[in-house]
Amino acid sequence: MTGVANALAAEQLDAPELFRDSGLDITMLGDPDARFPTEQVSLLWELAVARSGNPAVGLIGAGGAKPGYFGVVAYPLMSAPDLLGILHRIVRYIAIVSDAAIVSLHKHGDSYRLALVLNAGSRSVPHERFAFDLLQFLSFCRWVTGIDLNPVGVELSHRGDSSAVFEAAFGCRPRFGAAENAILFSCANVNRPLPTAHPRLSAVHDRIATEQLERVSGSQFTPRARAEIVRCLHDGAPTRAAIARALAVSERTLHRRLNEEGTSFQRLVDDTRRELAENYLARRDLSAAEVAYLLGFKDQGSFFRATQRWFSMTPQNYRLRAASAAE
Repeated sequence: MTGVANALAAEQLDAPELFRDSGLDITMLGDPDARFPTEQVSLLWELAVARSGNPAVGLIGAGGAKPGYFGVVAYPLMSAPDLLGILHRIVRYIAIVSDAAIVSLHKHGDSYRLALVLNAGSRSVPHERFAFDLLQFLSFCRWVTGIDLNPVGVELSHRGDSSAVFEAAFGCRPRFGAAENAILFSCANVNRPLPTAHPRLSAVHDRIATEQLERVSGSQFTPRARAEIVRCLHDGAPTRAAIARALAVSERTLHRRLNEEGTSFQRLVDDTRRELAENYLARRDLSAAEVAYLLGFKDQGSFFRATQRWFSMTPQNYRLRAASAAE
């Protein structure tokens, strides 16, 4: 959030006032363990857009991302062997920086696709927040590599009306109205060795970051499992074995830990899909087929039956109800 405050100040906005009017305590920025409610963060961006009149607000500041914005996570990123190592560590340690963000990384043809999902809570997430976070990731990678690193693609879910500004910031023309918010790096770039790489320090930094991740996550196992489920949904319904592997535990341990926290693997998968469905169906730019894909359903029929069970109505009726409530 320090990066957000600085980005808003770079736009000549009154960051302390925006934080206060959003119900956020700006003095908490100095606390590495501070957590800011996702609804208030979204309100902060809404107010910033309204007061600036700029649909690309924050991009100037995001382009100057500094290691200090990432806290302890900056160290394992800098000592990683290559850009791919940075991307994997962003996925692994993002919960230290934000408890609202879930990042996934997938091989996508001749590139690697880093996708960002933000927990909406009870308030929809403004598109400026997605663009800012993705550009911060890119800016940090540019700073570490020391080159004018341009992605091979940028996908933004909103309908763009200031594409030139976004193209100048990202170094390529974004595809607006995409199903997700993501940034794509070429295989040639992700395999580029980093000038800051340090194998011995990397192990030390990873251990420190892992300890910090465990500390901020507390003893709760369910949020970690939920994050891995979201990351796997692109490949279909996640299996218990795959999630256990991602969490470095046995399937038996996964079952026991979830049971101790009052849930089960299948219930957690279903609850996660339902929560994401509420967010996706509220968006008019996503078709039912795209929502079914994002939730990992093998076909639209399975998705249709799930929405009947979750909401007692079809996806189309749920969408109509959501649109009516927003008016």
